[in-house]
Amino acid sequence: MNKKNDLNFNLGVQPLDELMNKNGWTNNLIVKNSSAQLTHKQIQKGRKGRRLTTKIQDKILQSINECLYPNKITISDLFTYYGKKNLRD
Repeated sequence: MNKKNDLNFNLGVQPLDELMNKNGWTNNLIVKNSSAQLTHKQIQKGRKGRRLTTKIQDKILQSINECLYPNKITISDLFTYYGKKNLRD
């Protein structure tokens, strides 16, 4: 893989990672609280900034919101991008 493609897929540590560390949450907790099918690997990729599909991002958001109930957050609180769209620009 060339450098240009590598930059498109690796976006750096995401806000999801900071939120999980701050609350002492593990990947396992997020997977267990998910009503959708999520894997530990998908959570880890999301935390480390490996580009995820919008469908996986939405599943992670849903599970995080279940952990935060009754509070809610948005996708921009977890990721710097949504699908192929950069949220921080």
